[in-house]
Amino acid sequence: MSVLFLTESDVESLIDMPSSIEVVERAFAALADGSAVNVPRARASAPGFLLHSMSATAEYLGVAGWKNYTTTTAGARFHVALYDLHSGRMLALIQANRLGQLRTGAASGVATRHLARTDATSMALLGTGWQAESQLEAVTCVRRLETVRVYSRDPAKRQLFAETMGQRLGLDIQAVDSADAAVRDSEIVSTATTAREPLFDGRLLTAGSHLNIIGSNHLSKSESDVESIAVASTVACDRIDQCRLEAGELVDAVASRRWKWEQAIELADIVAGTHIGRTDDAERTVFKSVGLAVEDVAMAAELITRARDRGVGQAIPLDVD
Repeated sequence: MSVLFLTESDVESLIDMPSSIEVVERAFAALADGSAVNVPRARASAPGFLLHSMSATAEYLGVAGWKNYTTTTAGARFHVALYDLHSGRMLALIQANRLGQLRTGAASGVATRHLARTDATSMALLGTGWQAESQLEAVTCVRRLETVRVYSRDPAKRQLFAETMGQRLGLDIQAVDSADAAVRDSEIVSTATTAREPLFDGRLLTAGSHLNIIGSNHLSKSESDVESIAVASTVACDRIDQCRLEAGELVDAVASRRWKWEQAIELADIVAGTHIGRTDDAERTVFKSVGLAVEDVAMAAELITRARDRGVGQAIPLDVD
């Protein structure tokens, strides 16, 4: 029996950000009702090499799967595999860099939909890389942005990002010369960087703001400071158990004794409506994302359905009796 193989270009042709947001939101609802189970990431290392492995079951979709990726000085390589829950057969093997970009942006889109003020029109974006693109696109899908300020350390890169993404999304994007200048008075703030130290002074977060922190999944890295966490009325995690292992910002806040893990909320519970995310327009809210396998599995399931309908992908003889 053959396995469907999808390339990066196949993924690009099959799904967009609005659809990704709906797929990922349904995955969070499934986590809340128990019809999906997420297993936190594990890492195996050798000199100059890391293998990152994460997996999930999605009973509501009838599938399970894993994402494995390697990181070396040559870069990162991502793959997702999907299995049928009933037969155990592998259904698909997918090149997953674009898939990962979409689902990471989509998770912030879901969080922003539920946590940001409904009338929010301004955004600060810290970072101008691959993931920053999808963070911006996802927010534009759930809020009607009028102004965006973007900052990264390289003036040429941030200017190019502002021009390119502004044209792509039809937005007024301003490249600014500091993170503080971007964050000041912004109603939505998203961080998508490789920073090891906080990028801005949390006291600059305005009343009613929402902050998405997505760049780090390692305890040695923190894109935002303790103040950003301590002043928030709601701190939502994509998954609390995984954030305990990987969210440097939250671990630092606990160490400061200004915030406790007991204050963390599952984004899944907010999506399911069992916990209220925002209760008034003056609250500050935070979403910390470290990335979940269940998002990858849900995206993969949607991709193979679309691929079969459209005749996209290659059949390869991997799963044989």
